[in-house]
Amino acid sequence: MTPFNTRLSRRRATALVAAALAVPTAFAQAFPTKPITFVVPFAAGSATDSLARAVGQAVAAKGGQPVVVDNKAGASGQIAAQQVAKSAADGYTVLITTNTTHAANEHLYKKLSYDPVKDFAPISGLGKGGQIMVVRADAPYKNVGEVLAAARQAPGKLSFGSGSSSSRVAGELFQQMAKVQLLHVPYRSNPMGITDLLGGQITMMFTDASTGVPQITAGKLRALGVTSIKRTAVLPDVPTIDEAGVKGYDMGYWFAAYAPAGTPAPVVAKLNELVLDALKSGPVLQFFASSGGEVFPTTPDELGKFQATETAKWGQVIKAAGIEPE
Repeated sequence: MTPFNTRLSRRRATALVAAALAVPTAFAQAFPTKPITFVVPFAAGSATDSLARAVGQAVAAKGGQPVVVDNKAGASGQIAAQQVAKSAADGYTVLITTNTTHAANEHLYKKLSYDPVKDFAPISGLGKGGQIMVVRADAPYKNVGEVLAAARQAPGKLSFGSGSSSSRVAGELFQQMAKVQLLHVPYRSNPMGITDLLGGQITMMFTDASTGVPQITAGKLRALGVTSIKRTAVLPDVPTIDEAGVKGYDMGYWFAAYAPAGTPAPVVAKLNELVLDALKSGPVLQFFASSGGEVFPTTPDELGKFQATETAKWGQVIKAAGIEPE
């Protein structure tokens, strides 16, 4: 091959590489060109669902395309996570989830239907918050101390429901640290557990504020304590469980957004931009103001590192609580 032909071949190769690299960039610049689906691993009315709808509203306004919220509750979030993991890696399917699917589940199940790291591309953190320990308004327990006294008097008689890993681990950690025995009753989502709590089928729940606060303000549930180490602005008169006598108790939760693994980096960057803008919107800020949580914006890389740290933390808590993988 002559020097001229060699140079020509190199120029053609360079042009082909540049064209290939330009495809995802051009696609991202046009993104989105059709509706985006937010898949939520919990039922309508849950905190994750409410946040997904608030974020979706803002993303739709900024991106110029509708955002559809698809609730796929069940199997502690595995159904939704698996669906997104197997979806096209084009940015049009996003998992709006929590530490349940991406930090806790791998320690709670012997085998998952998805890989929380390899199957996803982190987009951004969304928020953080604490849970509330609640009983029926007509329950005989006025504070955490009275629950502990009753539980010690009749081990295994008092029950707690959970509709997420966060809810479950909060109850399990409470038992472990307070040295009491409660009966665990699992549900597909926290709102379903609240329904049974109101009906008298279970004694208590550790639930997210979005699900619990409306029932508390309506006088149907009584808040005994919050699971975070600091009191929540939504219920400033409710003590932390640490303050109520279980020293050192602290169990919060977080929300985040993920795309399927393999989603082009420029598309992930565009989704991150849309989400970060959404976290400044009125509906999202109102969600956190009403739930006592706080926004948690991150870069994709920051979310990946945060997830790794949280996975290790949740593994330690679950092991210390004596929870055996199912």
